[in-house]
Amino acid sequence: EELIAMAHSACLAMQLSALISEHGATSVQLDVTAEVALGPDPAGGFRLMGIDLAVTGSAAGLDAGAFAELTETAKRICPVSKALTGVEISLATTFVPA
Repeated sequence: EELIAMAHSACLAMQLSALISEHGATSVQLDVTAEVALGPDPAGGFRLMGIDLAVTGSAAGLDAGAFAELTETAKRICPVSKALTGVEISLATTFVPA
């Protein structure tokens, strides 16, 4: 689960950075974390129960609404998010004005 968390947070950070650049914003600062919950699987063994993503960031040329929208889009189109469609993924976004 630790490797999944690391891969997911890195993927989200890269996807969000690209979207912010496409939006024309500059001076981007991002802090992205992921916490993965692991629990028993009724079929045996364990399974991923959920992933909590948290993004804190700033970018000159964006407001909180645009940042939140771009973050949601990044979560939706991130390849790791797509690969984990069977797992509930939450997202908390905090915008810090540049």
